[in-house]
Amino acid sequence: MSDETRIVLIGGGARSGKSAFALSLARRLGARRAFVATAQAMDEEMKERIADHARTRGADFRTVEEPLALAERLLDLCDIDVVVIDCLTLWLSNLLLRDESETRILEQVQTLVGVLERRAFHAVIVTNEVGMGVVPETPLGRAFRDVAGRAHQRLAGVADEVYLAILGSVLRIRPEPVSVRILESAL
Repeated sequence: MSDETRIVLIGGGARSGKSAFALSLARRLGARRAFVATAQAMDEEMKERIADHARTRGADFRTVEEPLALAERLLDLCDIDVVVIDCLTLWLSNLLLRDESETRILEQVQTLVGVLERRAFHAVIVTNEVGMGVVPETPLGRAFRDVAGRAHQRLAGVADEVYLAILGSVLRIRPEPVSVRILESAL
């Protein structure tokens, strides 16, 4: 990994502003930008969400859709300054819904970490914090929560910067000292 490039992990709840913050940060990190979208349009409502997200993002990002082979797709990226991966938890759920075992998914997370550690561009990773709620009722829900928590721990371990979006604010957790940024959309 280059000393000049950063791995940034941005977590938070649904509609917390984490994606908008990630895009804003990416725009400051470089002019040649890629956006790796992990969402899959399984129904009309999700198709509209994806289209709305693309409109909001604008044309200044090259969009790459990759719901499953995330690490491999990152290896294909060249001539970019920064990539936004949105979102890690959708990628994890895509793998779980393909009946991948937790062990196999965590191996893929480790492969992703290896790729991120060797990349020549900034990486901004968006994810949902799912471990702050109640214990999920179903085995699949518990597996998702567990694999997401383990993936977050692994990625936070290699991230240069870690942020948590909550209540219209973004907390920078790493590097210290902790600081708060109010999201523009919250004003």
